Amino acid sequence: MPLTRTRATSLFEEDAVEAVATVVDADDSLALERIDELNTACEDRYRGMLIRQDNLSRSLVSFQANKERPFYRWFKYKEAFSAELVEHMLTECGVTTGVLFDPFAGIGTALFAAGELGLRAEGIELLPIGQRVITTKQVIDWDVTNSDIKTLSRWLNDRPWHDSLTTRPINELRITKGAYPAETTTAIQKFLATIENESPRVREVLFFALLCVLERISFTRKDGQYLRWDHRSGRRPGKKLFDKGKILSFDEAICGKLREIVTDLRLQSAPKDLFATKRTRAEITLHGGSCLKILPTLAANSFDAIMTSPPYCNRYDYTRTYALELALLGVDETGLLELRQEMLSCTVENRAKDLLAMNGRWDQAVAAADGHQLLQAILSYLEELRQANQLNNTGIPRMVRGYFYEMSCVIAECARVLKPGAPLIMVNDNVRYAGASVSVDVILSDFASELGFEVEKILVLPTGKGNSSQQMGAHGRDTLRKCVYIWRKK
Repeated sequence: MPLTRTRATSLFEEDAVEAVATVVDADDSLALERIDELNTACEDRYRGMLIRQDNLSRSLVSFQANKERPFYRWFKYKEAFSAELVEHMLTECGVTTGVLFDPFAGIGTALFAAGELGLRAEGIELLPIGQRVITTKQVIDWDVTNSDIKTLSRWLNDRPWHDSLTTRPINELRITKGAYPAETTTAIQKFLATIENESPRVREVLFFALLCVLERISFTRKDGQYLRWDHRSGRRPGKKLFDKGKILSFDEAICGKLREIVTDLRLQSAPKDLFATKRTRAEITLHGGSCLKILPTLAANSFDAIMTSPPYCNRYDYTRTYALELALLGVDETGLLELRQEMLSCTVENRAKDLLAMNGRWDQAVAAADGHQLLQAILSYLEELRQANQLNNTGIPRMVRGYFYEMSCVIAECARVLKPGAPLIMVNDNVRYAGASVSVDVILSDFASELGFEVEKILVLPTGKGNSSQQMGAHGRDTLRKCVYIWRKK
């Protein structure tokens, strides 16, 4: 029985999906065929610009390449790209002076790497954990002295928290309760009490070191959409028993991290060090909050380059995966929910945002999404599956829709704040839902073309990523492109 399609009464209605200009057959296979046809047509427009780039490895466009790099390796943020990629892309695009901007700053990789190349940098970051990592690294960059390094070494060797008679409570969230073995919880509480006796600079570094090791000393592992819990936690197991392997003791983890930080700081101050280039202090301006709210407040024609990696359209919930760190930073239940809704729509729990009420000048950005045949075909297909109860989560159509409409507005603002001729460099992944391949790269590039950019090239990694085992079981394997887009402001 064909499903009927009605036009949404409101552009921003919670579960509304606009009708498409080209009718999509209600039968799943025919709808997928139509989506494939539209995908091919979009890709054909960029055939000469979709360029396989063999020197772009997956490790280069992820945190993997930072693992052995001093300064960048301290806090594991697997959603980040590497400092080496920033250096490579800025050189490739001829950016040697001025101000680099990152509207999704994360832990500041683009900001600090640009600073080392002599650029000033400015960024926006919503999550308190990203903000804290950036500000701590700035403290280390600008303020930490040789005397502070000696004090950190003493902490590494003497472990003064062992003798503490006082403790400081750890803030917990519902989703982090019971995250640590009992002896680890006590050690954290003693550590937090003991660092209060140190100078603000040393205290900042010690607290940062603690943030860096929370996952390794907990029963949890970050798993994109949620925290996965080890069976030893005592929590009711999921469908499969999960064993994360060795859970480090507090002393093992904190001493290992302090040793790494102290070693890197000593290398930095040595006449010859292991940094790819002599590190210079990065001049960084950081805005804390939502890029949808902050971007419109920035002056037009301000920046000489943008390099960024927005959240992907893949259901990852940063407020869950970084819940241990957010809890330690004092975020409460209300604050967690607020952060989740302020994020760019990338999780099924994001409510729809009324974009035109937020900013009336985004009408052209909204229209670019309204008029995109491929996007609207995908949204209609997902909405029909939702109505037929054939999706594993009913929030998927709303999330996908929110993602592209919000990204269109972000792209419009990026065009406004960039100087003419300046490049925007973006790392992003394509995704797949219910068998429909979502070509994020060409959809966003089409938006960019309408909103003030020329698409220069879309660099495609030589090795794509596979879709989920669930998707492969139902729809077969489809290798998805991971790309670096290069657009220039007209």
